[in-house]
Amino acid sequence: MNQLNESSLDGFNIDNSKFKFNILLLSLVGPGVLAAMGDNDAGGIISYCVTGAKFGVSLFIPLSICLSILTYTVQEMSMRLGTVSQKGFIALIGEYYGNFWMKYHLYTLLFQNILMLTTEFMGMTAGLIVIGVPPWMGTVISLGFILSIITFSGYLKKERIALLMGILNMVFVLIAFMVKPDIPSMVNAFVNWNYHGYSHNLLWYIAAIVGNSVAPWMIFFQGSAYIDKGVVAEHIHLGRIDIRIGCIVQVIIAVCIIISGTALFGQIVNIENAGPALVIKALANHMGKAAGILFAVGIFNAGLLASITITLSSSWCAAEAFKWPHSLNDKISEAPKFYTVYIGSVIVAACVVLIPNLPLNYMALATQVIGGLLIIPILIFLVMFTNKEEIMGKYKNSLFVNIRACIVTVLLIGAALFFICYSLIS
Repeated sequence: MNQLNESSLDGFNIDNSKFKFNILLLSLVGPGVLAAMGDNDAGGIISYCVTGAKFGVSLFIPLSICLSILTYTVQEMSMRLGTVSQKGFIALIGEYYGNFWMKYHLYTLLFQNILMLTTEFMGMTAGLIVIGVPPWMGTVISLGFILSIITFSGYLKKERIALLMGILNMVFVLIAFMVKPDIPSMVNAFVNWNYHGYSHNLLWYIAAIVGNSVAPWMIFFQGSAYIDKGVVAEHIHLGRIDIRIGCIVQVIIAVCIIISGTALFGQIVNIENAGPALVIKALANHMGKAAGILFAVGIFNAGLLASITITLSSSWCAAEAFKWPHSLNDKISEAPKFYTVYIGSVIVAACVVLIPNLPLNYMALATQVIGGLLIIPILIFLVMFTNKEEIMGKYKNSLFVNIRACIVTVLLIGAALFFICYSLIS
């Protein structure tokens, strides 16, 4: 494991402490940004866009911004737990709470990740369909891109490639400007938290947005990524900056996608059952071909980036549970089971997306809702671990962090129970 610390900079003879800090920060930026950017995956983009098309400029924009606090809280605890304990989340569950809970979290994560990977393939394939690629070929091309990342050697090289992919997500900012949103309506949404029209499944959309802000894979990915990168407890303050950067970028892009979707407000009947390709084509028809191509590029890139991070969370989780070699610094021959989980997961998801007549947009929304439900027990364990002095020492949760974490947990549990009761009554 390559340990990143200030002593590693001594060879550069740098005396300026501020410059030294900036260099170290740049070297540590990665897992937090990737986890946050992975939240804006293809499924999330579809959900955000459909939400904007369904409700226009409404409460979902300020809601998305408020949820960034929730995202930061969860990511910060996950980062701190991983860097201090130097153990993966699933390994800690097995060590402290036994095989039952370890296997429960392992198998539910693998199931949720397959669903999420399916939505990533939906988005990537839809992006390629717009430029004339047949669906089956689009799926094969997407599969090839996802698998190609493991051919690069070393953790840092893989991470930097993924970060470069993340830059392309900025196309959604450009599309939002092309929509020319009504500023008074935006201000009104922040003041009154209103929404246009009526929908009996409003809570379904709210649950999907909440579920997209804190996906289960994120907790398993982030701690393991920081460990694999060689980050240690003394760099927690830099890890927090990494996470803040990621959360800020994530929420800006999420809001821009919702704004992009408002261009289709009221124009597509039964949009939940329309495929992503239809949504992209509708954007192109309404805003011009350039907007459609930009959206297609953005959703393909987002699906590709998220596929890599989501699949890595599955691989790290399975390898830690069964004590297999599991570093991205290992070659395929050195960690065959770790990479087998990676390869197998994306192949299964690629096969699922080829099933004809799937309600693709509805599946994307449903996946976010399921993620919001599955995150609850994971979050409870995360709070318990970050309060254990035997694990965290002086880095355990402060009173303020505990209050914030408990509020987040209670809100998620309340939202989940409310949504379940609402679904049963409806």
